[in-house]
Amino acid sequence: MQARLNEKSLSPFAGVMIFALVAIIGFAYVKWIPYYTKAFLAQSHHFIGDSILSGKAASAPSVSWSAAADYAMAYGMAIWKALVLGLILGSGIKVLLPNQWLNAVLGRMGFRSVALGGLFAIPCMMCTCCAAPVAVGMRQSRASVGSVVSWWISNPVLNPATLVFMGFVLGWGWALFRIVFGIAMVLGIALLAERYADPREAVSLEQGLTPEAESQQGSFLTCWWREFMTLTIRLIPEYLVLVLLLGASRAWLFPVLGAHDGIGWIVAMALAGTLFVIPTAGEVPIVQAMFALGMGAGPAGALIMTLPAVSLPSLAMLGRVFSLRTRLVIATGVAFSGIVAGLVAMIVF
Repeated sequence: MQARLNEKSLSPFAGVMIFALVAIIGFAYVKWIPYYTKAFLAQSHHFIGDSILSGKAASAPSVSWSAAADYAMAYGMAIWKALVLGLILGSGIKVLLPNQWLNAVLGRMGFRSVALGGLFAIPCMMCTCCAAPVAVGMRQSRASVGSVVSWWISNPVLNPATLVFMGFVLGWGWALFRIVFGIAMVLGIALLAERYADPREAVSLEQGLTPEAESQQGSFLTCWWREFMTLTIRLIPEYLVLVLLLGASRAWLFPVLGAHDGIGWIVAMALAGTLFVIPTAGEVPIVQAMFALGMGAGPAGALIMTLPAVSLPSLAMLGRVFSLRTRLVIATGVAFSGIVAGLVAMIVF
C-alpha cells in the first residue's frame, strides 16, 4: 500500500523539488564526494583497498559463524549509508512523486523507457542491494519492468566511479571491456525481463493502487516516515539473513583465488558472482587480488561483469514487485553475460 499524500496537502511540483533536493544532497554525501577522493587514491596507488572476500589472505576463511559475522560487519560498514539513502529515496518516490509523471517517463514498454532508466542510473552509483529499495518504489509507482531493471542494473554495472577505479587499478582495457559488455548486459537483460515478465505483474500493481491507498491523511513527513518504516521492515530482515549466509559460504563460492583459467572456472565464477553480494566497486580489489595470485583473465572477466550486477539478497528484495519468473530471467541473463564476457576476456587479454 502506498502512503501517497492528498493532492491538497502538497503540490506535485513541491513534492518533486523536495525529492530532488534530498536525492542531490544524499548522493553528494554518500557517493559523489567520497568517490572523488577515492579516485585520487586509485590514481596514485593503483589500489583502493583489500579484497572483501579474503582481506590480505590468499583464500576466504572456512565456513563458520565467525566468517558470516565478519563479512556482514565489513559489508555493513561499507554500505549502510547508501542503504539508508536507498530506503529514503525508495519511500520518497511513493510519497512525493506523482504516479502519472513517473509513468509518463518510464511507464511504457520498449527501448525508450529502458534506455532512459539506464541513463538516470548513471549519476546514482549505488550497489545492487542499495538500489533495490528505489527499484521497489519505482515499480510500485508504475514504472515499467524494463525501465526498473535497466535502472537497477545500470547503477552498479555502469557506475562511472567504478569505471575510473577500474582503469587506474586494473587498466583502462578492463574499463573499456566493462563499458561495452555493461551496456549490452543492461539493455539485453532489461528487454528480456520485460519480454518474459509474468503478464500478471503489471495488472496486480495497477489493481493494488486504490484511491484510499493513494490519498492518506497527514503531513508529507508523516507519510514518508510511515512508508520508510514499512519498506525497511519488509526488506531488511531477509536481506541480513542472506548476507550472513553468503558471508559464511564465501569459501565454497570462491574456493581458490590462485592460478586458474579455462571454461570451467569461467562458468563457476559467473555463477558465484551472480549469487554473491559486494559493496560498490568491491569487484575491483577482488579481481586485483586474484590477478596477483595468478588467476587468468577469463574467470576475472566473468567476475567483473557478474559480481556487481545482481546478488541473491538484492533479488530477494525485489520479490514483492517482480515475480520469481522475472527474477530468474534477470539472474540467468547476468550469469550468461558473465560466461560470454569471460570467454571473450580469455581471448582478448
